Amino acid sequence: MARKQRRGLDRTDRRILQILQQQGRISNVDLARAINLSTTPCAERVHRLERLGVITGYQALIEPEKVGLPISIFVEVKLDHTTAEAFERFHDTVVDLNDVAECYMIAGDFDYLLKLMVSDMAVYRRFMTESLPRLPDVQQTRSYVVVDKLKQQATLPIA
Repeated sequence: MARKQRRGLDRTDRRILQILQQQGRISNVDLARAINLSTTPCAERVHRLERLGVITGYQALIEPEKVGLPISIFVEVKLDHTTAEAFERFHDTVVDLNDVAECYMIAGDFDYLLKLMVSDMAVYRRFMTESLPRLPDVQQTRSYVVVDKLKQQATLPIA
């Protein structure tokens, strides 16, 4: 019995995604060879995955310490009211803050989880005293400084 396709991706598509996550700069010739396909069908599959929005881009992974951003801090943010308007105001403001590397709306005691990447604690202090107060509808925050990174995985577990 053939393995059921998940979300329109067959085994070859999934193998392409696995390889591209590990080697984003692989040539089409080498990718085609790795999945046992000729180059034209391989390129067509990659283009289809891009068109479908499965592949959203390509980027270099950078070691934060090597570019002067050795400190990661997670900040939980609770809004004073959870209305569509409050979420929209928060979103419109937080996306423009350069110190915020990532922002997630979460379920639980807090509404958002921010990840900051900063050069030193003075930058974090400025964020907390200057940028954070500009965020609308913030009721409460709680911060966690990362002491040691045990695991960071940039790839998805595609099976």
